[in-house]
Amino acid sequence: MKTKLLLLLFVVSISFGQHRTCGTDAYMEKMLSNPEMKQQYLDLQKQFESELQRLSNEQKKNGNSTFSTNTLIRIPVAIHYPSVANSSTESVKSCLRLLAQKQVAILNADYNATNSDLSLWTSASVYYPGVNIGDMDVSWEIATQNHPMTSGLSNGDLAITFGTNFLSNADSDFDWSGYCNLVVRNISGGILGYSPLGGLPSQGMTVVIDNNAFGATMTGSPSSCTGYVPGAPYNLGRTLTHELGHFFNLLHTFQNCGTNCNTQGDKVCDTPPLGTPTYGCPSDGFVAGCDGSTSALSMNYMDYTNDACMYMFTAGQATRMLAWYNTISSQLQTNVLANNDFVKNNFSIYPNPNKGIFSIQLTEVTDNYSVIIIDALGREIFNAEYNQTSDLVQNIQLDNALSGMYFVTIQSKGAQITKKIIIE
Repeated sequence: MKTKLLLLLFVVSISFGQHRTCGTDAYMEKMLSNPEMKQQYLDLQKQFESELQRLSNEQKKNGNSTFSTNTLIRIPVAIHYPSVANSSTESVKSCLRLLAQKQVAILNADYNATNSDLSLWTSASVYYPGVNIGDMDVSWEIATQNHPMTSGLSNGDLAITFGTNFLSNADSDFDWSGYCNLVVRNISGGILGYSPLGGLPSQGMTVVIDNNAFGATMTGSPSSCTGYVPGAPYNLGRTLTHELGHFFNLLHTFQNCGTNCNTQGDKVCDTPPLGTPTYGCPSDGFVAGCDGSTSALSMNYMDYTNDACMYMFTAGQATRMLAWYNTISSQLQTNVLANNDFVKNNFSIYPNPNKGIFSIQLTEVTDNYSVIIIDALGREIFNAEYNQTSDLVQNIQLDNALSGMYFVTIQSKGAQITKKIIIE
């Protein structure tokens, strides 16, 4: 097994010039060198551990392997492109807004276990007895209301900014407190992204993603946004999935080879302990875990494999993230997300499943709305705006669409809703 692993790593190092590199450990080392920040961190971790224990006890009481409040968690998101001047052309900014929306669609698929490549787990699971898929029941939503006065945005505008100096190289800004802030810029040293371990929205903390690892490779026109082209093998949006795991207090699965899964390693008992990161795209069960009798969960979002080869959180990781959300949920703004009831109640899709031909039904006339359709890998396959229309039915035909899961996002009056459809 050890010989196979060394051979695999050798092949990977030849095939790719850059391994996945996360800067969270260095970020935390710097942050915890501040005594005040360190004490705040330790105090919150203590609260988190208490909440995690409460959730674990709830699981045991219910006899469930997973735990859910059955309440959708809504996370307000703001996305910042500090290196793109606000005076840039509207076509440039529109492209970057679209890239941001695609990335958020990927997050929603990954964190809710609706990503199409999760089907790979069916065959892989035989190598990982006792491991279950994690589902957060969360909705990442780009904020549209009550933006900071310094943002220059109006109600109804998406919280996507350009050229903001305060985020050029900073990792927090109190003007944007209460949001989950995503900053997209060039990161030196080959790092793809970084995040605080246990992020604090109240302090405007950010998750930073390199401009070559944000979003997914786009199809259509334009095929990419100049200077913001996701580069293979990190072109499916999974870098942000990984870093937001850190923001919600997940450690790397390869943290260390401890024997007590509750207090050592990544402190999640359904991720086999691992001492070194996994690169490339190893076969299922190929990489040995710490004890040699278990296999590394190489397809986990918190390892270092390529985007195309990571596709799941575990149930234990989902519980840990939920515990962190419960710890800091009061820090999140509640008034920056649009009331989606209008869109939810006014639009329906039928038939579903379908063969790539379906209709959007309105219950009342709506002057302006847009429809974006994205596949499970974050690629846009349809984008249309309907202005000053009196039609109550909009027929849509997707040419050459393959069978699978797709996400239809409808935006109207500053609100949006995403519906899942199946094409047979």
